[in-house]
Amino acid sequence: MRCVAFMRNVNQGQRGHPSTVDIVAGFADAGCPDVQTFQSNGTILFDSDEPAEVVEGAEEAIAVRSGHERDILWIALADLVAIVDEHGAPHDSRGYEFTLHRGGTVDNRAPDAISLMTRARCEIVDAGPGWALVRNDVDGQGNATPVLERLTGDRATSRGLPTILRLVARFGSPAG
Repeated sequence: MRCVAFMRNVNQGQRGHPSTVDIVAGFADAGCPDVQTFQSNGTILFDSDEPAEVVEGAEEAIAVRSGHERDILWIALADLVAIVDEHGAPHDSRGYEFTLHRGGTVDNRAPDAISLMTRARCEIVDAGPGWALVRNDVDGQGNATPVLERLTGDRATSRGLPTILRLVARFGSPAG
């Protein structure tokens, strides 16, 4: 199965962050020697029948290799493609973020979610198991990660929807 992993708080090539070499080698140590990094934000494509185990092993291996611990969350590429297909490309995708988290499916109609979204000036447009699509009301703000972390009580990590659209365009087809 083709999967997409999001490392939390990574800017490859910057001091204090795992390098691309460490990330690729960490996934190889975890049993996936043929990964592809996408951009420099810790987005990785990999193939595995046991993605949760690979990600857990990669987290450990990358921490040992780089000295920098980072959470890694993942989604099946086919699921990501289906989410993009369902929502299409919003007229202005710049205000949207796609977030992975470990908290099940978030109910965007729950009073605590509505209250938090109102304060953060964003809206959870859709959500499923371990993911949410968030629209920010203020240009240049990215509130998806903190909102999802507050709602789930666990780590989350986001990518701007333009990044997701480019990733799906490049790798989402069977030949990708």
